[in-house]
Amino acid sequence: MKQETSISPAPLRALPPQARVAGWLAPDGWRHRRFDWRADGAERGRLLFQPGRSDVFEKYLDEIAELQAEGWSVTSFDWRGQGGSGRLGRDPRVGHADRFDAMVDDLAGFWRAWTAEGAGPRVLLGHSMGGHFALRALADKVIDPDAVILSAPMVQVRSPIGAWAGGVLARLMLRRGEPTRSAWRWSTDPDSVARRRRRLTLDNSRGQDERWWQVPNPELELGPPSWGWVVEAFRAGAVLARHPGLERVTAPVLMLVADGDKLVDPRAARRVAERLPDCELVRFAPNEAAHEVLREGDPARGRAFAAIRSFLDRRVPRT
Repeated sequence: MKQETSISPAPLRALPPQARVAGWLAPDGWRHRRFDWRADGAERGRLLFQPGRSDVFEKYLDEIAELQAEGWSVTSFDWRGQGGSGRLGRDPRVGHADRFDAMVDDLAGFWRAWTAEGAGPRVLLGHSMGGHFALRALADKVIDPDAVILSAPMVQVRSPIGAWAGGVLARLMLRRGEPTRSAWRWSTDPDSVARRRRRLTLDNSRGQDERWWQVPNPELELGPPSWGWVVEAFRAGAVLARHPGLERVTAPVLMLVADGDKLVDPRAARRVAERLPDCELVRFAPNEAAHEVLREGDPARGRAFAAIRSFLDRRVPRT
């Protein structure tokens, strides 16, 4: 089996002409922005790529291109409350959510509609917050993928004072004002942007993709979470960590975890990996990858995509 990956010489910073951007209405009527890029020639299968908090699919065009080149027709949609899928708070720059249940329902609803659109193997790739919703949907048995890939799944957000104390502090802050207000100051000055970039990826060139898309498309930009979102992230993380449905997940799972992740707790992800009946865990050292494992420099990114190829070749064989 071919192990090396074809790394794009330069980031994709334009929508491919074959791709299509459209809308999708959730069962409750909420309108989401949707992206589709069909495989060229014979289709190996279909893959739903769901990124994390504040992300948009444009930021992951390089990664989607890797999968599309392997014969996967790739679809993605912006999560409710971010990107081109509206907002849940009054400030469009603040990512708010009272409960994550609506996003899990969105994933389940989209999965049903998307599944009915075609035949063949179906794979779900969830990054960070997208990984959290994927795990919840799997444990709740509201989706039925043939295989699952989780990149730095947000089982529990990272807190310098620990999850329990962090949750207590967040609840105290929530009571002191409007739940939709920003949990920290938002700034686009170069130093602040650079600090955020380093928490996401150690590769500076790939780290600039986000601002490349946001500057000409400010309506897609999302800044810090609200205190309501932070409280819900701690609550939902604790619920997921003890969800009895994790032991009953039947789909094979590949989990990519960065041990030096400063945004989500890699230890919590590893504990979930141990509970999943069929999970392959690939770890990345702190000097190898930050939070966005798939958007790292060529060595780490290449290892991640080699693991994905190997996993899919074994678990969703070519026909």
